Amino acid sequence: MFVVAHGFTGAVDRPHVRRVAQAFARHGAVVTFSFRGHGASGGRSTVGDREVLDLAAAVRWARELGHARVATVGFSMGGSVALRHAALYRDDTDAVVSVSAPARWYYRGTAPMRRLHWLVTRPEGRVVGRYGFRTRIHHRDWDPVPLSPVEAVPRIAPTPLLIVHGDADGYFPVDHPRMLAAAAGDQGELWLEPGMGHAEHAASDALLRRIGEWVVHRAG
Repeated sequence: MFVVAHGFTGAVDRPHVRRVAQAFARHGAVVTFSFRGHGASGGRSTVGDREVLDLAAAVRWARELGHARVATVGFSMGGSVALRHAALYRDDTDAVVSVSAPARWYYRGTAPMRRLHWLVTRPEGRVVGRYGFRTRIHHRDWDPVPLSPVEAVPRIAPTPLLIVHGDADGYFPVDHPRMLAAAAGDQGELWLEPGMGHAEHAASDALLRRIGEWVVHRAG
């Protein structure tokens, strides 16, 4: 069973999220959902903080459906959520895949991330998010600041962990996945994909197939 955690401004009905779900469906059952504040889901996005509760609920639902083995696969924001979920809910998942995730919070080192911070932190940006991207963003700052992805990674072991990142990612350069892999040590696996950009849009069908095969092998 795959539980897919989409990236920021994604939603279950977006074509790129549906494509990912369809690719994984060739390897097993798939649960998809929209994070809070995204698409038709209620509430407001906290950009990766309380979204860990949404993923925990989706995993719990997958278990209630009768699936004994569950893997989480997250992209970008969803990748950071998958890492934190695996660290905080240690018995919930049998394998974790994080694609295009940041290693640390508040990163503004690329133009796309500076635009994203404007979208999240400015009132006019949140209006654009609401009407332009169907994403309703909470106006409050994090308090307290959640566990960062790189802090979460060492707590995931012994659950199998795969970190996937493109070397042409315009949001987070390759020091992010390398930092995550270093924190994972021997308990994690890093795929640095040549020419790949960011998250679901950049994940090729061949890469999704390889991820699906990895999950089947590791999660059983």
